Amino acid sequence: MNKNAIKKFAIEARKKLIDSVTDKAGMLGITEKSCSEPITKGPDFEVYQTVAGTEVTLNKRQCEQRRRLVFQIESRGFGAVVEEVAYTWFNRICAIRFMEVNDYLPNRVRVLSSEKEGKMEPDLVTQAPDVDLDLTAQEKEEIINWKMSGTSEDTDKLYCKLLLKQCHQLHDILPGLFEADSDYMELLFGISYTNKDDVIYMLVNPETGIPEADFNVSTLDEEGNPTGQVEIIGWLYQYYNTELKDDTFAKLKKNVKITKERIPAATQLFTPDWIVRYMVENSVGRIWIEHLRAVDPSTDEKATAERFGWKYYLPEAEQEEAVNVKLAEIRTTYKDLKPADITCIDPCMGSGHILIAMFDVLMDIYESAGYDKREAAFEIVEHNIHGLDIDQRAYQLAYFAVMMKGRGYNRRFLRGRDGKPEPKVYAIVESNEINQNHLQFFGTHLSEMERNLAVMQIEGLLDIFKDAREYGSILNVDACDWEALERFVDDLGTVGQISFESVGSDETQEQLRKLVRVAKNLGQKYDAVVTNPPYMGVSGMGAKLSKYVKDNYPDSKSDLFAVFIEKCGGMVKKNGYYAMITQHSWMFLAVYENLRRNVLYDDIVNMLHLGTRAFEEIGGEVVQTTAYVCMHRNFGEYLGKYYRLVDELSQKEKEIAFLKQKNIYLMQKNNYMRIPGNPIAYWVSDDLVEIFKNPSFFEYSLSDGQNKTGNNAKYLRVFWEVSNINVGIGKKWLFYAKGGGFRKWYGNLTETINWSEKARNFYRQDKICRIIPEYLWYKIGITWSLISNHPSFRVLPEAATFDVGGSSIFLKDDSDLYFYLGLLNCKVFDQVQKVMNPTINIQVKDVRIMPVIRGEDERIKRIVEDSVLQCKNDWDSFETSWDFRRHPLICKDVTISEAFKQWQIESEKCFKRLKSNEEELNSIFINIYGLQDELTPEVEDKDITVRKADLSREVRSFISYVVGCMFGRYSLDEEGLIYAGDKWDNSKYTTFIPDNDNCIPIADEEYFSDDIVGRFVEFVKTVYGADTLEENLDFIAYALGNKGNTSREVIRNYFLKDFYADHLKVYQKRPIYWLFDSGKQNGFKVLIYMHRYDADTVGRVRTDYLHRAQKYVETAMQSAQYTIDNASSAAEKSKATKAVTKYTKQLAEMKIYDEAIAHIANKRIEIDLDDGVKVNYEKFQGVEVAREGKKALKVDLLAKIK
Repeated sequence: MNKNAIKKFAIEARKKLIDSVTDKAGMLGITEKSCSEPITKGPDFEVYQTVAGTEVTLNKRQCEQRRRLVFQIESRGFGAVVEEVAYTWFNRICAIRFMEVNDYLPNRVRVLSSEKEGKMEPDLVTQAPDVDLDLTAQEKEEIINWKMSGTSEDTDKLYCKLLLKQCHQLHDILPGLFEADSDYMELLFGISYTNKDDVIYMLVNPETGIPEADFNVSTLDEEGNPTGQVEIIGWLYQYYNTELKDDTFAKLKKNVKITKERIPAATQLFTPDWIVRYMVENSVGRIWIEHLRAVDPSTDEKATAERFGWKYYLPEAEQEEAVNVKLAEIRTTYKDLKPADITCIDPCMGSGHILIAMFDVLMDIYESAGYDKREAAFEIVEHNIHGLDIDQRAYQLAYFAVMMKGRGYNRRFLRGRDGKPEPKVYAIVESNEINQNHLQFFGTHLSEMERNLAVMQIEGLLDIFKDAREYGSILNVDACDWEALERFVDDLGTVGQISFESVGSDETQEQLRKLVRVAKNLGQKYDAVVTNPPYMGVSGMGAKLSKYVKDNYPDSKSDLFAVFIEKCGGMVKKNGYYAMITQHSWMFLAVYENLRRNVLYDDIVNMLHLGTRAFEEIGGEVVQTTAYVCMHRNFGEYLGKYYRLVDELSQKEKEIAFLKQKNIYLMQKNNYMRIPGNPIAYWVSDDLVEIFKNPSFFEYSLSDGQNKTGNNAKYLRVFWEVSNINVGIGKKWLFYAKGGGFRKWYGNLTETINWSEKARNFYRQDKICRIIPEYLWYKIGITWSLISNHPSFRVLPEAATFDVGGSSIFLKDDSDLYFYLGLLNCKVFDQVQKVMNPTINIQVKDVRIMPVIRGEDERIKRIVEDSVLQCKNDWDSFETSWDFRRHPLICKDVTISEAFKQWQIESEKCFKRLKSNEEELNSIFINIYGLQDELTPEVEDKDITVRKADLSREVRSFISYVVGCMFGRYSLDEEGLIYAGDKWDNSKYTTFIPDNDNCIPIADEEYFSDDIVGRFVEFVKTVYGADTLEENLDFIAYALGNKGNTSREVIRNYFLKDFYADHLKVYQKRPIYWLFDSGKQNGFKVLIYMHRYDADTVGRVRTDYLHRAQKYVETAMQSAQYTIDNASSAAEKSKATKAVTKYTKQLAEMKIYDEAIAHIANKRIEIDLDDGVKVNYEKFQGVEVAREGKKALKVDLLAKIK
């Protein structure tokens, strides 16, 4: 299946259809801003002004369609209606394509394409008007005239007419997708098959469109399974939503909640077919196998499933005898089961993937009971399958999928047997527009008692379904007398008695019919509930949905998937099954503890713990899933079967591992109750369970929330952005732990928080913000990253605080800090953590629940103290550490090469020592906790978080340090940070003097005396001596690997091309050195140090450097031109010609740059370091330069931060 073609078509088709619908609306006098009134009207026509300024005349039927359209726009909004019309036509076009490819169309004439290869004109056009479309004589005449005309305009009119007539015909057999003639969507329909930019050509074009085979139900995958129907419908639905989904999540980042119209796009995810089959076979299929076992106790589950071809069915785990007796007793209730008795539903049906799998399994069941396939297709639709979705477009596709599945089994299915087939699949409807005053006209032939009960129940449903599309299938509907309600709605007593009050009652009747059908689907119980629910956290929910789940689903309110776990458990009959694929967080997180207990009142029959990458469309570690089947009964001793597939790295690998029966665990439900919080830790050993008898870390630790600024952009800075004299306890900026990457023992401290009294008061008073209580200020603690695949714990120094991203805890006795830091960083905690919460979110409770067994305290503390020291030394070796002293390659009396070798030895020694420490700690704790049979102390090199020497990294960081010395940030005479915004002190610099004007030029030739390469060479010479200068420069050039014929050229090319990119990376896009850069031609570049900036800096850059650079380039160009004019050598002339070209481009670039920089220089802009890099940097960007007769050009004075 060509998913790239499907995705491309679906995304482009949506754009084109929305544009087309918007244009069509405009030609009816309807825009996003207004719906115009007619400028003229008569008894059977109306005239409207179009957005083009022309006039359009509508006939009586079109006027009625327009009124319906305007009503919808006024009720729901222009955008929502345009979206609906676009996706409905998208669905219809795709449905017609599917039907024509599979020869399912009633007249068997292709509508969008031709059976003749290479022919682009659709067969419908070729054969018109001699096609069975109920054409009137007038319509036939119009068609003939259009065909004879042959113009593209008339050809499009002809095709539109034929396509609409085809849709009218399809209404007879597919009314759920193709509306009747009065459908207002016809007004907004425009299509062409001749226009190569139109949707039809995009779809059927054999070179760039979707391959025809992808629509064909007989197409087989590599395993011989049909793919055409389920796959194509599902992927078209998912990909159509791509841009809407991206836009929704972009808005969510800006705290724009997900509206009811956007919930489907934000949450829809096409479930892999093998997981769908697993869920359906082990729920719907299991019911029938239980029936067969009740009839014949010797029935073999596995053999029976294989006979049906249910390759994902799992026989029940072998149970204890007492459990078997209870199961046999339940099984007897299935003895008289008939296929038509099995009711099943997908309450989040999407495009119908699960419904189709249900259809296939049910067909196997019916056939085994002696039914003919053709008859069984009707039975399944009439009795077995039910579906619901919040999304109308999903309903259309699910309805179509079910109808096509029936057609696949029975050629006469669409014609029906006792009436047309009506699948019990529906979109959630709202009651907002239903006229309750019309209820007085219903049920006139019922008894007074029946009618009063019906009215009461209908009014209850009207209340429940108000704004129902905010909530979807999680609505709670009480059991009603559904037959009585259907009779009530059918009994409309206004025939021949139309009055003013009863006008519109026919429409109300249809609305009530839909409402009762949906309510019945929600209100009744099922033998099997199977679904992939939406995944949406509470932070993304709108106000109404958020309140509803909090009020009605308090145990699962944190995410919609969890709400549906609770909902589906309530939809199933006693001893029935519910099967789901959800995020796996409900199995472990503390917030779902009550939900877990509720789930454990049922029996988990089996589970596929999938972890990450179960969906091929989702990479990364965020979505971690589990698929499982539960039976609605409660046997504490029941033994569930679990497949651990979390280590396989793709959807396909997980399926293969499952089929090979790998990593199977059996667990009794009662065992979960022995672990605090009852995590579904099916893989744990008895030894591990035993350690939970010990007191937990809760008893020895303190936690009292986290800080929250409410506006990190305003209140947080990386420490190097601000003045160093303002950082620390009692100053404006305090270090702030926010997590960071995997690193143990010490480090990841670069952020600071505004800790001024004014800011702290704001955090206390603002309703969004929070500040930790004072007793935890300036207290040493343990911190870690909230989000991490591999938890790592570090010291939180006294001079730091934290937020949720760098979650932290404190000790009741600080002298125990190193013991607990060692415990948390050892393999024992890692093992317990996988039990309590194997998600990527490591919360405080997950840490504090760790059982504590003391032993060998002093030995542990000694090892941990040394580990912290090793990691701190490593962290402080890099200039992004507050305690950075001096670059490790600064060594006198040796070459840089020798200095690097010394650093290599030192860092390797540190690495080995830390590894030895960690393995010793693991060994100690493994012995203390008695887990020798489960864990080994070895640590992989990749998990040691100090850095080994790396030649390229160290040399680049050395260059960064040299630049720091050039600007006076560092000094060869004193260690540490010398200048970062305080008073300048010349006495701190004697060995190597910093640049006096805070401007260091970077040019492709050495024009200036303070050229950066010249200054760099001077530094190397000063530190390592003149005798080894060239050797040292060669070593540096080798490490850089840039182009150049000499070491100086290589170093110059590095400064020109790579230095600033490296600086941005190391300094996390918060550069302290700013690059004034004229552009791609390298005409002008000057580096300044942000902390030495003053109001005259830009002026100096312009007059002392830019203007001089222009003169140097002009002189160089004149020299090159002289060579061209006078040189005899062709090679010299060629070289000079290239130089002139380069200089010309540079001068042009610098001219525009000069105009821009002059504007800023004259302003003498001041910067405030406390505002941070982002705010200050922006002051020098996007400077407008006027151009005569053209749009003003925007020029960035500083290199872009990428």
